[in-house]
Amino acid sequence: MVGKSKSSRRSPTAARLGRSFGLLAVLGAVLVLAGIVGLIYVAVATLTTMLLFGWLLLIGGVVGLAHAIQSRGSNFFWLAVIVAALNIAAGVVVLRLPEATAAALTMFAALLFLTGGLFRLAGAVVVRGPQFGWTLLQGALGILLGVLVLASWPHSSLYVIGSFFSLELLFDGLGLLAMGIGGRRVVGMVEEGRVA
Repeated sequence: MVGKSKSSRRSPTAARLGRSFGLLAVLGAVLVLAGIVGLIYVAVATLTTMLLFGWLLLIGGVVGLAHAIQSRGSNFFWLAVIVAALNIAAGVVVLRLPEATAAALTMFAALLFLTGGLFRLAGAVVVRGPQFGWTLLQGALGILLGVLVLASWPHSSLYVIGSFFSLELLFDGLGLLAMGIGGRRVVGMVEEGRVA
């Protein structure tokens, strides 16, 4: 009865905020679940990521082409057409050859890890700033990750991109979940203070 009277005295803004934070928490839970499933089935997650990437490129290219056609008289018309055509072509290639695209992107990611790690190591040694140890560790981890991915390439392309995508989903979901739960608690505490 007491809970009912408190909820009936809740302001419409607080109720709307509580629902919004609740939906945020639900979305976070869905992303966490998708991330966990992706980590279990990394090969499927890699293929799904490639197909999603291909469709995004294709749709982005078609939208860009439509936008370029609408702005025919502008100075950047041909540049927009070329960019849209490249997006469409890349989307078609990714959709037709998702495994080869995953292998190429995995190689690119490994080279990025290696070069990023080397630059961090060199920067840490040359600058020797207050974050020296942390930067040195980041550089060493980047090089190690790049070497590990390259050592088992192209086999690593089956799981690297899917793992990264799944981890991203997992951490984004945990962040949204924490924000949703924390937001609902804050709204509840503010309302309790207002009612009291």
